[in-house]
Amino acid sequence: MTEPPARTPDRASDRARPRDRIRAAFAEAGVTGWLHAVDIDSGAQIDLDADRSVVTASVHKLCLLVALHQHAETGRLELTDQTECPPQGRTAGPTGLSAMLDPARLSLRDAAYLMMAVSDNTAADLLLERVGIDAVNDTTARLGLTRTHAVQTFRGFLATIREDAGHGGPQALADPQVLARLRALDPARTNRSTPRDMTRLLGAIWRDEACTPEHSAAVRRLLGLQVWPHRLASGFPFDDVHVAGKTGSAPTLRNEVGVIEYPDHGRYAVAVFTRAASPAATLPAADAVIGTAARIAVDALRGSGAAPVRGA
Repeated sequence: MTEPPARTPDRASDRARPRDRIRAAFAEAGVTGWLHAVDIDSGAQIDLDADRSVVTASVHKLCLLVALHQHAETGRLELTDQTECPPQGRTAGPTGLSAMLDPARLSLRDAAYLMMAVSDNTAADLLLERVGIDAVNDTTARLGLTRTHAVQTFRGFLATIREDAGHGGPQALADPQVLARLRALDPARTNRSTPRDMTRLLGAIWRDEACTPEHSAAVRRLLGLQVWPHRLASGFPFDDVHVAGKTGSAPTLRNEVGVIEYPDHGRYAVAVFTRAASPAATLPAADAVIGTAARIAVDALRGSGAAPVRGA
């Protein structure tokens, strides 16, 4: 009997499968998601609406961190400079200086640690006072992040949520009509970026292009000290795989950007932004799908060689 001819691999189909699995994972978790993942060294990539403008929320603290270190490397400030933080007028938040009650004095680099490790809003705004929003935007522009822009402080971001929620307070955020009017959920009216811009920034940090090698290493260290394991890191529960990232949250929004490093020196920048259908503050599946989607993308990149993998 004549053997049938060998089946030619359908590369387009193979490349589509990871995106289909990511879409299915987002749908099962009850979220809409946007993703970009790239092999930092080969350039192979996977995207799912990666050029969609998204609300960054606390992910924008990474842009501020890079701007801070660029100021330090040019001598405009010293990272050991001290800053005073009185208890009055602190930016709201559940962590770090935002949750503390007494006067504090700390260095800029320690404020940066709090900003990145526990997403401390007060620490972020202390640093933003030193660096300035214009400098943050200059930094992202110089790095080619053409869709990334900061328009307000973190205090200002939270203030718009309170103002737009009205007299109903936090409970009003369960109302879809209230959510629809929140400026904080509209990328055109708040700090914004795209998944592709964020992985470009991460790649520049890991290749020592965003700052000098010394300052890039300091930025990478702080990203590696983030304490939250329930989003990006949940997809890589291995002792020998290192995850460094920065989360961002707002009503219905859960985001994280970061880099996954394997013991074989593979390193992959991933940005995942999601919006949940439910306004509930606690949605474990919506948090976990960020890790799931990142894992699907990175596994595909690790099996794709250097061939770029792209799609809408």
